[in-house]
Amino acid sequence: MAEENFSDIGRVEAIARLYEGTPFHPAENLQFETGGKASVASASRMLLEGIDFNLVYFPLKHLGYKAVIAVTGELYAALARPRLLSVRLGLSAKLDLAQVREIWTGIVAAAKEHGYGNVDLDLGPSQNGLSISISAVGETAFLTSKSRPRPQSKDLLCVSGNLGGAFFGLQVLEREMRRFDADGTQPQLEKYRMMVGSYLKPELPAGIVAQLEETEIFPSSACLVTRGLADAVKRIARATGLGAKVYADKIPFEGNSFDLGRELDIDPVSAAMNGGEDYRLLLAVPILKLEKFRHDFQTFDIIGHLALPEAGTVLVSPDGLEHPLKAQGWKD
Repeated sequence: MAEENFSDIGRVEAIARLYEGTPFHPAENLQFETGGKASVASASRMLLEGIDFNLVYFPLKHLGYKAVIAVTGELYAALARPRLLSVRLGLSAKLDLAQVREIWTGIVAAAKEHGYGNVDLDLGPSQNGLSISISAVGETAFLTSKSRPRPQSKDLLCVSGNLGGAFFGLQVLEREMRRFDADGTQPQLEKYRMMVGSYLKPELPAGIVAQLEETEIFPSSACLVTRGLADAVKRIARATGLGAKVYADKIPFEGNSFDLGRELDIDPVSAAMNGGEDYRLLLAVPILKLEKFRHDFQTFDIIGHLALPEAGTVLVSPDGLEHPLKAQGWKD
């Protein structure tokens, strides 16, 4: 049986059907009680077809999942537990309910994985392809907020996973699409499936806030790596008023990064520093917590440290030379 069109069933019924079989339900007002023991954090993101994603090769389910990750990571950087999620989809005529259901399935999967209590959804028309507007609200316990130490020079910069893989994954997808358009060559993705996966379906450590609280390891600062490591380090330096040093030989990469880098003539370090789309957490951890952090957070890599303000923000090459960090959107 063919899927019904939106014109046949209407927006309200379409939304009701999308909620069927999920643990969430439509809500007129999204709210939660903090009991006076928490502060509220929020994050929002807009994703536009043709700019942030290409539906030629982006599975709709992964797209929904990634949209949730984009805002959830910002909550985790604020040490906030996810509570409320609000989604607005702008839909062009080319999308039917079955396709929107795929996007919604990814959204629900990520919302369940990261512990959201309520998810709000609305649908609207779009003349310029698919758009996703998503916002999230979380809560940070007052005790956690008060326990965050003052940033210090030598606080360790720790990242939650490999860097540059998402940028490389995007380059592979674009290359294979061009080949297919040119002569019908079928995409060859298996060799680089980990990097393609890093771009299409990035993942964050669910429960990271609870783990930090349980181990009493409170970062002095944190941010989500979304526009490259250089941007993230500059954001932390600005927030703390300190300098920062990142060591090139400490940056974690996917296994095939250097092989693919040679194929594409792209330096993996440059991909990590400025590639974007990695969705990794970058934490500044007090150096006195080093041994405990290494033991309890083994998926994190220590890539550098905060420094005195006069040090600036630099990338230290294996030969010891320091190169000032440059990032898009920043005036150097």
